[in-house]
Amino acid sequence: MPKMKTHRGAAKRFKVTGSGKIRRRKAFRAHLLEKKPSKRTRRLGRGAELLGGDKKHVERLLGRR
Repeated sequence: MPKMKTHRGAAKRFKVTGSGKIRRRKAFRAHLLEKKPSKRTRRLGRGAELLGGDKKHVERLLGRR
């Protein structure tokens, strides 16, 4: 069976850390920022870790496993 190809859309959205965790961006930070509090936009700027079933799904898209 041939190798599984990486899902290029997923590869652009997620990053795998050295320890194997998958990092993602948070939503609601792209536009309409003027009405959102600075505290919220700072919090949304930090990345987040994928957990649970989402992580398994993305690992498969990235060709890990």
